[in-house]
Amino acid sequence: MSRPRLVIVGAGIVGCALADELTERGWTDVTVVDRGPLFAAGGSSSHAPGLVFQTNPSKTMTEFAAYTVRKYTALGESCFRQVGGLEVATTPERWADLHRKLGWAESWGVEGRLLDPERCAELWPLLDRGRVLGGYHVPSDGLAAAVACGEAQAARAMERGARFLARHTVVGIEQHGGRVTGVSVETGGERRTIPADVVVCAAGFWGPSIGRMAGLTVPLLPLAHQYAKSGSLARRPHGPILRHQDRDLYFRWHGDRVGIGSYAHRPMPVAQDEIGPRATTMPSVQAFTEADFDPAWRDAVELLPALAETKYADGINGIFSFTPDGFPLIGEAPHLDGFWLAEAVWVTHSAGVARALAEVLVDGRSEVDLHECELSRFEQAQLSPAYVEERGKQNFVEVYDVIHPLQPMESPRPLRTSPFHVRQRELGAFFLEAAGWERPHWFESNAPLLDGLDEPDARRDAWASRYWSPIAAAESYATRERVALYDMTPLKRIEVSGPGSAAFLQRMTTNNVDRKPGSVTYTLLLDARGGIRSDLTVARLAEDVFQVGANGNLDLDWLTRHAPGGVRVRDLTPGTCCVGVWGPLARELVQPLTDMDLSHENFRYFNCRSGYVGHVPVLALRVSYVGELGWELYTSADMGLKLWDTLWSRGLAVAGGRAAFNSLRLEKGYRLWGVDMTTEHNPYEAGLAFAVKADKDFIGRDALTTDVTRRLAPLLSDEVVMGKEPVRHGGRTVGYVTSAAYGHTIRRPIAYAWLPAELTEPGTDVEISYFGRRVLAEVAAEPLFDPGMEKIRR
Repeated sequence: MSRPRLVIVGAGIVGCALADELTERGWTDVTVVDRGPLFAAGGSSSHAPGLVFQTNPSKTMTEFAAYTVRKYTALGESCFRQVGGLEVATTPERWADLHRKLGWAESWGVEGRLLDPERCAELWPLLDRGRVLGGYHVPSDGLAAAVACGEAQAARAMERGARFLARHTVVGIEQHGGRVTGVSVETGGERRTIPADVVVCAAGFWGPSIGRMAGLTVPLLPLAHQYAKSGSLARRPHGPILRHQDRDLYFRWHGDRVGIGSYAHRPMPVAQDEIGPRATTMPSVQAFTEADFDPAWRDAVELLPALAETKYADGINGIFSFTPDGFPLIGEAPHLDGFWLAEAVWVTHSAGVARALAEVLVDGRSEVDLHECELSRFEQAQLSPAYVEERGKQNFVEVYDVIHPLQPMESPRPLRTSPFHVRQRELGAFFLEAAGWERPHWFESNAPLLDGLDEPDARRDAWASRYWSPIAAAESYATRERVALYDMTPLKRIEVSGPGSAAFLQRMTTNNVDRKPGSVTYTLLLDARGGIRSDLTVARLAEDVFQVGANGNLDLDWLTRHAPGGVRVRDLTPGTCCVGVWGPLARELVQPLTDMDLSHENFRYFNCRSGYVGHVPVLALRVSYVGELGWELYTSADMGLKLWDTLWSRGLAVAGGRAAFNSLRLEKGYRLWGVDMTTEHNPYEAGLAFAVKADKDFIGRDALTTDVTRRLAPLLSDEVVMGKEPVRHGGRTVGYVTSAAYGHTIRRPIAYAWLPAELTEPGTDVEISYFGRRVLAEVAAEPLFDPGMEKIRR
C-alpha cells in the first residue's frame, strides 16, 4: 500500500512526537523541517520548564497529558522524571477547588490525593506550612526535558525512515486545485520545494505565519511568560513540581536552585514580525523585564522563605501560545485539503496530541474525543485579530484562576446578539455567553412569579448557586403550566440543497431523512467507528431542500467536506433567528396569529410547514427540547423583533432562559452533544437506538454494535451537582457525571452519568463525590417526565 508523502513544519516536541507516532503506524515518508538547529530549534520547546500536571477539567486534555506521561516515562530518566506534582492552597476557595480537582482526576482515571499542610511540607521542605491549608498530590506527574524528549522521539522516527532537516525556513505552502502539494523552503541561500501530499503545521508560535502562507487564519496569540531561578540555597531543594496558583506561580528545582514561573504579570503579546527582532538567546526568548517579575518574587519568598537568602537570576520572558478558549488547534484547513494543524500544544499534552492526530491521519479518527480542540470549532466572528488577542490575553490572566463552569469571559461582549436582544434586556435578562452569542439564563421580570411558588429546598450549595437564580424555577413552572418563549437563535442552522441532497444526508446520518417534504427527523452524525459526532434535527422543506438544526461549526465543516458535487451546504444562522414557543398554552398563543392550522390532527409532532405569524413569514417546526407542546418558529433576522413582539402582544407568554431550559430538558432526558455524548460513545450506549435505521447505509454503520458495556443513565441525587464528578458504587469509581441540574417540576436534583451497564437498573444506589462530599443518588428510569409523550403530542 502506498503511503502519503508528509511534511511536518516544526521540529519541537510536537513535531518530533508526531513523526514518531506516524512512522510507528507505517507512514515512513515523513520529512520534518525547522528554521533552527536540531533539536534545540529555538521554539517554545527549547526553553520550556517541562512541568507535566495531568489533571484538567477536560477529559480530553487529561488523557493527552496521561499518555504524555506514559510515553515519556518509557523514554527514560533523561527524558522524564516522575517526581510527582503538588498543588497547594493558601485560601479556602483554592482548597475547595483542589477537592473539585481531585474529583476530575478520579473521573478521568488519574491517581491523586489530598494532603494536610504537614505532609505538603514533608514533600517540599522549603514551604512555609503556616501559609498552606492543604495540597493536591499526583505521584505520576513529573518533569519532561522537552528537547531530550523531542530528540529521542526523532531518533525513533529516523530509524523508521523519517528525515529531519535543520535550518530550513518555510517560505511557502504550495497548492493546486484546493489541495496542498508541497512546502517551499529556503536553506543555505537556495530555495526548493519538498513535495507533499500532507503538510502538518506544528510550528508553535510561528503557526499564524505558516497559516497565512496557506490562506488560513490560525487563531493563536504568542505571549511572553516569565521564568527565573533563585540563587544557590544552603538547603538543597527537592520534591515534586509545585504550583502556588493563588499567586499564579509554579516551581521546580534545578540542582541547588529553585526555578520560578509566573503568570502573575501583565499579558505581553508578541506579534509575528516582532519575534525575531526582539529575540535574545533564541527566537522564543525575549528580554527579561524585572519590574514585571518583582511582585512574583515577593510572593515566592512568602511561600518559600528560604528564597530570601538569595536573589533571582537568569530570568527570561519565554514565548508560549494561547488560543481564544485555551485549547489546542488540531485539524485540517477547511479550504485546503491536506494542510493540517497541531498548534498551541504545550509540552504537557505533546505526545497525546501527536498520537491523536496520527490516529486521525492514518485511521480517520482518534480514540480520544477531539471536539474541544478541532480547528473548525470557531465561528467566523471569533477569528478576528482583535478577538484572538483579547481572548488570548484573558486566558493568560486566568490560566491559574478558579473558574466556574458557567463563568463567561467578560469581553468582547456583546459580540453576537439575536434580534430579540433588545426585548430581553428590557425584561432584565441575565446573559451568559457561548460561541460569541449572548444567551439569557433567566429574566428578572419573572421574579414576581416566585410569589406563592412551593419550591422545596433544592439542596444547592454556594458553588452551584453561582450563575443561577431561583427565577429559573418560576420559568420552568411557567413552561410546564402556561407557555414560554425561548431564544433558540444560537442554534446552528444549515441548509443542504441541490440534486442528490437527500441521498447525501441519508449517507451522512443514521436515521431515515428521505421522507416526504414537511417531515422532521431527529438523527445522528457518526464517525467511521460509530462514535457520535453530533445530533441533528433535519427538516425536509422541499424535494431537494433541507434545513438542518446542528450543534455548531464542526457540523458545518463535516457536511461541507463530505458534500458531493451539486449539493450545496450553506450556513443560515447569521441571517435568521428562532424562537421556541413551548407549553400547554402554545397552541392558544399562536393559533389566533397565524394562517396555519396548528391542530394536532393537521400539524403533527415532527412535522414542519411555512406560513405567517402576524406579518412575519415563518418556518414552523413542531419539535420541543423541553418536553411540552410547541413549535420552533424561524424567520429572517430583519423580521425577528417583529415576531417576538407579535407573540408577546397576546399577553400569555413569559420569557424563558437557559437555566430553566436545561432543567426541563434533563427532566425529559434529552441529550446534549459534547457533554452527555461524544465520539467516544455510540448511539446504543447513549440511549439513542431509536435514531438508528440499521437497514440503510450510513457512515459508521458497520462499526456499530448493540452489545454495550456502559450506558448513560439518569440519577436522582440528594444535592445539586455541576457535572464531571466521579460516581462510586461498592467502594470503587464506576463512572462520571455529564449534565446536572435541579429538576424543578419533578422536585429532585438530576444528574446524568456514564455507568457500567449492569449498574443502570433503576433503583441502583450510587454515590457522587462532590467537592469531596458524599452525595447519595439512585439510578432512575427515564424519561423522568411524561414517559407516555402525552404532553408533547396533545
